[in-house]
Parts: sequence; structure tokens; C-alpha cells
Amino acid sequence: MDFSFSEEQDAVRDLAAQVFGGHAPVERVREVERSDDRFDRELWRALADAGLLAIAVPEEHGGSGLGLIELALVLEQQGRHVAPVPVLPTLVLGALPLAEFGTPAQREAWLPGVAAGDLVLTAALAEAGANDPLRPSVTATTDGGDWRLDGYKPSVPAAHVADRVLVPAVVPDGATALFLVDPAGGGVDRVVAETTDRSLVAHLTLTGAPGELLGDEPDASRALSWTVERAFIGLAALQVGVAEAALRLAADYTSQRHQFGKPLSTFQGVALKAADAYIDIEAMRVTLWQAAWRLTAGLDATREVMVAKWWASEGGQRAVHITQHLHGGMGADVDYPVHRYFLWGKQLEDTLGGASAQLARLGTTLKEYAPA
Repeated sequence: MDFSFSEEQDAVRDLAAQVFGGHAPVERVREVERSDDRFDRELWRALADAGLLAIAVPEEHGGSGLGLIELALVLEQQGRHVAPVPVLPTLVLGALPLAEFGTPAQREAWLPGVAAGDLVLTAALAEAGANDPLRPSVTATTDGGDWRLDGYKPSVPAAHVADRVLVPAVVPDGATALFLVDPAGGGVDRVVAETTDRSLVAHLTLTGAPGELLGDEPDASRALSWTVERAFIGLAALQVGVAEAALRLAADYTSQRHQFGKPLSTFQGVALKAADAYIDIEAMRVTLWQAAWRLTAGLDATREVMVAKWWASEGGQRAVHITQHLHGGMGADVDYPVHRYFLWGKQLEDTLGGASAQLARLGTTLKEYAPA
């Protein structure tokens, strides 16, 4: 399927492909997976030097002033190489809401460092035992103008290396606000854990942790929903890259592997399975860009984001299952690259939330939008 991007967007995609392709070969990814923090700082520096960490940072803070679509193009390329760097946490979960809702002082304090590759940001959007980031369990109280946060936030991506975490919390009047929290600061207990895709997250327990209100107003309900929608788009972009690269590996493998004197790819069962994965990936792609375009254009994208999220979860897990299956026994060999795409695909599916629950929410939303 052909998608039309601007010349500038094509340049971003091509540059990202070049940087990830040159700095994230299988051997390097394997090496970083054995490191203490699972963070490829050499690749991070290369992304900064190429200007890719600055693309969505406003020009007045050292960036290129681009936006969500360009970030999604970078994330798609990251997914193709399953590269262990915190692009989504820092740029989508951190820099985008800071640029949109932060005070001038907050933007000046954090965004230049993001653009330069000197800072890592993230957001604590997951909720323990639930799958609705719009209903935070953390509470915030104020005494003399200083905010203190209490609660538990599980599985915060890159929080073990982050300089600040955006934490949604309920303020005394029942509104929702976003706070900047130092994950290494007082009142924060940080427990690092390994995820399915071998990356590290941190479970944060906040006990009177100091928090800096993002923006000027303690009612930031729009800021939270705005951030969550873009988080889903970022995850969907990663999933498209992961699934497409996995399918390419399967196509190469089945074309080179022979049975009964013929390439495996010529067998009908193999071709049909590969076709199923291809159709899923194209559906993931078209729903991703439809939702990203509407968000960028300032249009309501509630349904479109939910559709893209469902396809990335359901279609993504189907695609990585198929591609691993097409590798036969090699798919279970942890020394062969395809298993890593399976792990990333499953992790992204879990992060996006179960497809069945998402489909139920989508049905409810469509009913609300339906004419009487």
C-alpha cells in the first residue's frame, strides 16, 4: 500500500533507517541486552548527533519543530531493528507533553537536554490491576504550594535511567494533573524489573514524593488524555516496524530453506500464512497513519486511535506468531534473530492492552457516536 509523505518526512524516515541500520546490528543488540541498564548509549548519541532526538522539540529549544508523524516514522525504524533505546518514553511520553503543556520555565529546563541527547524522560501511565491510564490511582496533596504524591505506578518504561517521570495523579478537588517527579529523589522507592522483551522497567512506590505540577493549572485532564493517545500511536508505530521486519526475516528464511527439492516459500501453507501476516501488517499501517494524521491535524481521533490500538495489539501478535512459526525449530532458537521480534511483539501487545477488552471499549465508543 502506498502512503504519501512529505519530502521532509521521507528524509526523517530515511535518516532513521540509516542510523538504526548502522548502529543496531544483531550483535550489538545482543551485547546491550547483556548490559546492566539495557540502554544502547552509543546509538542514543548517534540519534542525537543526527538530530533525530530533536525532531519534535520546538525550534526555540534547539529542535526541528516537527511532530507526531515524524516521531512515528522514527519509531517504526526502531521497531525494525528492535533497538534498545528509550525513544518512545523520552520523546512521546516526555517531550511532547512538556512542549504542549509545560510552562516556559519547564520547557527551557528540559527540552534542550532532550534535543541534545543528554536527558531521558518517561511517563508512568500503567495502572496496577487495571488497563485504564485515564484513571490514575496516585493522589496528590499540597501544603504551602508544594505538591506531594502518594501511590504505586508499575512498569514505568526507562524509569531506571530517567531524569524525570511524568506521573498522573488525582488532586484534592478530583481533577487529574500531571507532575514531574525525580525517580531517584526522596519519597520514591524504585524497583527495577525485566520485561518480556528483555528491556528494563521500574516499579515506583511514591510516599510523599515531591512533584512539580506540569503547566500552570492543577486540572490537566486534557493533558493526560492527549498524552495517552500519542503513547498508543507510538506503540503502534513500533509494532508496525517489528512485525514488518519479522515478516521480511520469514520471507528470506523460507525462500532459502528447501524441502523436497523446493523452497519452503513455494508451499501453499507457507504462502498463505505469510499472506495473512502481510494483510495484518497493512491493516496496522493504514490505521496507524489515519489516527496519527487526525491527531496532527487537530481533529477528534478517539475512534481512530482505538482502532489503531486494536490492530497493533491483535494484528501485531498474530504477525509475530506466524513469522516465528514459519521458521520452524529456528524460531525457538534464542541465537537466531526472529525470536527477538516475537518477544517485542508480545511485549507491545501486553503494553497496548488485551485486544478483546479494547474491542469492547471500541464498541461502546462507537455506540456513543452513533446517531440516535
